[in-house]
Amino acid sequence: MNGEPEVHEEFEARLKAYEGRAAAATGVGRDPVNEPMIRHWCEAMGDTSPAYTGPDAIAPPTMLQAWTMAGLTRRPERTAAYDELLRLLDESGYDAVVATDCEQEYPRPLRPGDEITFDSVIESVSGLKTTKLGAGHFVTTRTDIRAGGELAGTHRFRILKYSPAHRPKDPTPGPAKEPRPRPVINRDNAGFWEGVARHELLIQRCTGCGDLRFPWLPGCNSCGCPEWDTVEASGEGTVYSYVVMHHPPFPAFEPPYAVGLIELAEGVRIVSNVVGVPYDKVRIGMPVRLEFRRYDDALVLPVFQGVTR
Repeated sequence: MNGEPEVHEEFEARLKAYEGRAAAATGVGRDPVNEPMIRHWCEAMGDTSPAYTGPDAIAPPTMLQAWTMAGLTRRPERTAAYDELLRLLDESGYDAVVATDCEQEYPRPLRPGDEITFDSVIESVSGLKTTKLGAGHFVTTRTDIRAGGELAGTHRFRILKYSPAHRPKDPTPGPAKEPRPRPVINRDNAGFWEGVARHELLIQRCTGCGDLRFPWLPGCNSCGCPEWDTVEASGEGTVYSYVVMHHPPFPAFEPPYAVGLIELAEGVRIVSNVVGVPYDKVRIGMPVRLEFRRYDDALVLPVFQGVTR
């Protein structure tokens, strides 16, 4: 025995000591629940439910986290304990991070004018897990969101702090290019990525009301039906909106490059890269055509080729 198991058991005990400690305390929403943000959200998501307009409007339940976000500034309510936990993982070699999933509960709807307060707790830190990305620890925080002191929602957010399985080699004589980030595949979206592997862009279709939806969800936003099948996208679309990424630089990406919100001919929208045209020539309304690009032996992604006239 070289003592390594005992060392890791001691390390995991240190991680477990953070469970139950506050991650954010006495947080206050930057803005009350308001109609403009609801409208922007619904336009971006293509959600036309009448529940979100009119004198008795409620906020879309899935906006829950939006009311707690701090923007580009550091969260003043974030605690030293949460920073200490992340620093401990970083210093122990688990210095890469990826968000894996979130869970939400909605005890009561939020309405325009509601003032938001929230608190977060470090709910759990997992033992060492081996993933395709590398070995690491899952950290789950739970945020309780209140309106007027009444619990309105619970948001659980889980990240993986991991040591990459394949770190780039020392850049000599030239820098090694890092691999593209891998998509997080779960039971709700596995069918989509299976389609991508076959060079098919699959859209969910509710078998209850026939509505198409993207991204993939476990149930229909329009009628609530959990049953669905798929249709294959034609591959034709237009640029609904876009951004050009200059900064900050991310490994495996070479700025500047265009990221578009693509409206497919079928009416749903997908976020992907716009390729084949200079980034400064991308325009709203530009026709695009789907193609599948292989980035390495294990990764194929749908992108959209700009069509110039």
